[in-house]
Amino acid sequence: MFFYKEENDIDFGETTIPNIFIDIYMPMGDGLYTKVYLLAYRQVCSPIPDPKFDNNSIARILEVPLSDVINAWKFWEKQNIIKMHKNDSPDYYDYSIEFLDLKRLYVENLQVNTNSIKSNSNRIVSAGENPSITKMFNNINRIIGRFLDPSEKLRILDIREKFNVTPDVIVYAYETAKQNNNGVPKNLNYVEGILRNWYDLGLYTIEDIEKNIIEDKKRYDIYKLIFKSLGFNRNPGTEEKRIMDKWIDKYNMDIEVILEACSKSKNTTNPSISYINGIIERYKKNNVRTLDDIAKLEEEFNQKKQQRKSTIANNTSTPKVKTRFHNINETFRNYSPDELEKLLKESQKGKF
Repeated sequence: MFFYKEENDIDFGETTIPNIFIDIYMPMGDGLYTKVYLLAYRQVCSPIPDPKFDNNSIARILEVPLSDVINAWKFWEKQNIIKMHKNDSPDYYDYSIEFLDLKRLYVENLQVNTNSIKSNSNRIVSAGENPSITKMFNNINRIIGRFLDPSEKLRILDIREKFNVTPDVIVYAYETAKQNNNGVPKNLNYVEGILRNWYDLGLYTIEDIEKNIIEDKKRYDIYKLIFKSLGFNRNPGTEEKRIMDKWIDKYNMDIEVILEACSKSKNTTNPSISYINGIIERYKKNNVRTLDDIAKLEEEFNQKKQQRKSTIANNTSTPKVKTRFHNINETFRNYSPDELEKLLKESQKGKF
């Protein structure tokens, strides 16, 4: 595919746009920002600029709000290719725009970047003179299946200094990242996250890291066993891990004691780690360490419960109190039915 330009002798005026803007800056901005820049730049380059042309003119031509025009200028100012000068007026949007010399900016930046590139190259070369660094880069190339580019090498050197780790630890982090992702290499950001985590845990050697991994595996197995006993088919949350770690590390509870506490969840329809924590706290308060201690504690509890029931039963029983009706019944038992009938008839004489 080719691009052609038609030549014509008719002159309607031309505006020369620096290639630096087209190649470097134009891709940074969206269509509106580029239109704002080009419209104003045309006025700047015109031999007879329109004195009435301003930001309002740009907004009117492009049919956009004036605020969008100002936002465009703020964007280009951040790219350091223009300067905004607030005019002495109450109008919030009244700015004059100064276009900076892009060729001068490019040359200055090129010099800075050239010096920076030279410095970085020297750093990589210098690091490569260390056999352990060279071996590290070669091992990483093997793990990720490609060659590291210079920017990655520089960043790895920075990470090594930041976390104060040896080259073999960095290689181990790359291997761990790949293993965690089912054999697919992860990017440098992920590897840096692993190294940061090890640094925060105070793990600086492969021996320390492997020991920690084994301990984490053991702890995870305990979590899994506890959750299985509660009927949970999921991984524990952060707060649940904290509570279980407290049982193990702070209270030194044996796993048999913890599982026995979990068996009490059968008494509730909604078991939870918080519910089991209440039982564990009671165990700790009563210095429970073994299954025998639990049996003894429950026996004492049941005895106290039975004693309370007996006390309540004794306090609520109705005492037998004799009244005058008891006396009447006792008196009536001394007479036969015929005698009672006779007494009743005699008592009724004279009443009718």
